[in-house]
Parts: sequence; structure tokens; C-alpha cells
Amino acid sequence: MSAQTSSSESGLNLELGVLVGFDGSELAAQAVRYGAVEAERRRTVLTVVTAYELPTMIYPNMASIPSEPEDDKAKKEAEKTLAEAVELLRDYSGEKSFRTAPGNSAGALVTLSADAEVAIVGARGRGGFMGRVLGSVSTALPAHAHCPTIVVSERSASATAGNGPVVVAVDGSDTGRVAMFTAAAEAALRGTELELVVVLPAGEEWLYWYPDLELSSEVTARRQRQLTESLEKEAATLSEQFPDLTVTTSVPVGDPTETLVEISSRAQLTVMGTRGRGRIRSALLGSVSRGVLNHAEGPVMVVPS
Repeated sequence: MSAQTSSSESGLNLELGVLVGFDGSELAAQAVRYGAVEAERRRTVLTVVTAYELPTMIYPNMASIPSEPEDDKAKKEAEKTLAEAVELLRDYSGEKSFRTAPGNSAGALVTLSADAEVAIVGARGRGGFMGRVLGSVSTALPAHAHCPTIVVSERSASATAGNGPVVVAVDGSDTGRVAMFTAAAEAALRGTELELVVVLPAGEEWLYWYPDLELSSEVTARRQRQLTESLEKEAATLSEQFPDLTVTTSVPVGDPTETLVEISSRAQLTVMGTRGRGRIRSALLGSVSRGVLNHAEGPVMVVPS
């Protein structure tokens, strides 16, 4: 079944609509179910893709050449896996499309993401070591995708239909600002409120890097007030563009990753940019984004800059 060009609720015109990577794992099945809800909400097509790697075919002699070409065999295995997704969506009444794609999973999904409104993957698929919290695809795709990526984890299962707010991490960077406007659109689409969050690192963290720095509760409180004022200005800007959207702000003090992970447990979606104000500009996925993806209690959307 092939996808048709769709005009979605968001006003975008991208033929793949909601793109979901499927490898047959339980988390991939969760991603498919989550994707069905997203596609229905956005009134666009749901596209499920199973990728397969093309083998390197080197044979020492004629006798070692298999009777069935290995690339054909790999594609058939992918089609068999994809059939599981077809069964999962048997009762889904919306427009749906299923396809296989040659190449490694991350690379195939990154390429296809150029024609998608949003991409969705499970936090870990069949190929990863059990000791790794986040799989290679769910790490690479958010860092390189052309559209926002939602990563669904085991802990996200109960949050897929939650009524909590959409929460976005704001840090003053251009990437964070793009994430903020994307999150506003997501909250409007879901009919829920948007919460802008800036996490102010605790004093102990600053003192580790700058031991001579004089910090006090007064300094922290003053900085909190400054950040709150800045956030309220951003909230006012968003309210002009999204007049029906309720926007709240918060400036908690603590470790940014731990704080956002905690917040994710009450959010129906936590939104972040790929990279914030960190010094390592070559790191496409910042340390906070990686940390939140690893441990989030709900679905996380990473927005490309």
C-alpha cells in the first residue's frame, strides 16, 4: 500500500505524514500505536517503515553463492516483520501506508523524514544490548532528522493518552526558541496548555566549575526572577500567535536533566531542541537532550534546528 500526498490538520503537505520505524520489537509496536493516535489527531497519513540492511556479498567461489540472493532474502524478512505492523493496525480506520526501505534503520528513517511531519520510534529496538538504555536509532534519528522526532519508551506507555500539559525546555538559544514554537503548535493541536520551563542549575553545580564564585539564596532568587520575567515575555509572544492557548511558566532550581525527567512524568509530551547553549557545537544532540531521552517518564519530542 503506498502513501498518497496528504494535506494535514497542521497545514503541512508532506506525503509520509506520521512516519513510524518498526522492527518487530514491543517498543516498536508501542510506537506504532502512538503513531496511530498522532496521525488521527493530525488528520494525516500514517506511514510505517521497516528497514533492512543490504548485505556485503563477497563469495570465494561459485559453490558458496546462495540459491536465493541475500538482498532478496533480507527484503523478504523485512516484509515479514512489516506484516506484524499491518496486523497491529488492522482495526485502524485512518489512511495508512506500509513500506520497506533498504539501508540501516537510522539512515533510512533520516532520509524519509524529509517528507514527514513527525517521526516516531521506540527508545530501543531488537538490535541493542540490554544494558544500553537508548538504542542507536533513537539516538541518531533525533540528532539528524529533518522533522521533529518523538521517542517512546517503556515508561511512556501510560502517558500516550495523558491529559497533562505539553512542556518545553527553553534555554535562550535559537534551537530552544524553535522548540518553543513547535511545542506551542503541539499543545494547540492537543487542546492542552503549554508550560515553558527554564531549569536554573543548583548552586553546587556552579561552584564545581567556579569555586571562587559567591553564591547565595539571594543571588539564586534574583536570577529566578529575571528568568521568570524573560519567560513571561515569551509567553506573551506565544499568546499573540496562539490566542486560545494557555501558557504557563516555571523556573525550577536543580540539575537540568533530572528536573526535566521528573517533569516528563506529568507531561503528555516533553519537547526539547537538539542542542542548547553547550560549548561543544559539534554535538548534534546535547547532553541534556540525551539524558532526558534516556530516562524520561513520558514521550519526548526532539526538534531539529
